[in-house]
Amino acid sequence: MKRYILTGAPGSGKTLILRQLETQGYGVVEEAATDLIALWQARGIPEPWQQGFFIDAIAELQWQRQTRAAVEPVAIQFHDRSPVCTAALATYLARPVSEGLARELNRIQADSIFEKQVFFVRNLGFIKNTEARRISFEDTLRFERIHEEVYRSLGFELVFIEPGSVTDRAAAIVRTLSRFNAGQM
Repeated sequence: MKRYILTGAPGSGKTLILRQLETQGYGVVEEAATDLIALWQARGIPEPWQQGFFIDAIAELQWQRQTRAAVEPVAIQFHDRSPVCTAALATYLARPVSEGLARELNRIQADSIFEKQVFFVRNLGFIKNTEARRISFEDTLRFERIHEEVYRSLGFELVFIEPGSVTDRAAAIVRTLSRFNAGQM
């Protein structure tokens, strides 16, 4: 199975693209952070990203989801974010990479869990905030730059998916996969 990461700044459209790819028969693994934010907000923690446990909880849920999805009988699987994104989030929040997250980063690299090509979904030029996404557009641009730097520092190759319709962006990913399989990249 080939596992590809779909990443980018908050509000860039990753989840919608993932849904489109899922309808086309690709395996998908959901993002962890947004689900944890919603859960903790429902428990009365309004800004869980301010809690010391947040980064490790994301890494743990990502590991659980990746492990469960490993048995899915699909040739290609897309992951909405990865532990590398969690490291980028730690940097963005000015927090150190914890021992647990460092172990997970080492594991995914040592075991080649993900393909080296990462689909990096570019921002749409605006941000629409939600209960779980409270960030300015300027901060999304900073977060986007941090993501790029962290992925590159770990040896990943970024394949940029430019703004457009969900259908066009998913089609760009599928075309790129075809080129990967044909050995053109």
